[in-house]
Amino acid sequence: MDFSSAPITYSLIAINVIISLIGFSNPDFMDKAIMWPYRVKRENQYYRFLTSGFIHADFMHLLFNMISFYFLGTAIEYYFSQYGLGGNISYLLLYFLGLIISDIPSFIKNQDNYHYRTLGASGAVSAVIFACILFNPWGIIRIYFIPMPFIVFAFLYLAYCIYSSKKDLGHVNHDAHLWGSLFGLIFTAALIAVMAPDLLPGILQELSHPHFGR
Repeated sequence: MDFSSAPITYSLIAINVIISLIGFSNPDFMDKAIMWPYRVKRENQYYRFLTSGFIHADFMHLLFNMISFYFLGTAIEYYFSQYGLGGNISYLLLYFLGLIISDIPSFIKNQDNYHYRTLGASGAVSAVIFACILFNPWGIIRIYFIPMPFIVFAFLYLAYCIYSSKKDLGHVNHDAHLWGSLFGLIFTAALIAVMAPDLLPGILQELSHPHFGR
């Protein structure tokens, strides 16, 4: 692993791991960092929009988020740098704005619910994952060992998030996944349109000509 090839991604992974490990053994720290809309509204603890994104429920939650972030975060860090899209500044904006914006719907919906709490980097990771779609929409990813084009996965994932949010399935913040994903896609598309519009014809060409395996 060459740290210099993706320093922002590796640094964010390290911070997530360190802070999450602290939280696993320190309930008081976890309580102060977690996203708790009720407290945010009444005590102006807006820092929770950020701190909650660096703690995780358990090792599997942390591992899943960081593996996903490792593979696609390194790619986005490269794309943003090589394609003139603002490099590290834009990448950090994508990550941190994704983190904040993905939690806003949950905050609005649950600001009077004392018992509701949420945590994890999923909103930011979803933003990074969906940013990748514009650069390699027909690339193959494997979901439970099933090969699937990236763009097909994206639409299925969004549909699943919307359905699960409406049905309130499981102890998962589906709203954060949904809004993080949409933000990542919109933010990156706007970034390309403003900073590197010469990329747009190639992206549109790629989207309109399905092919598999790259």
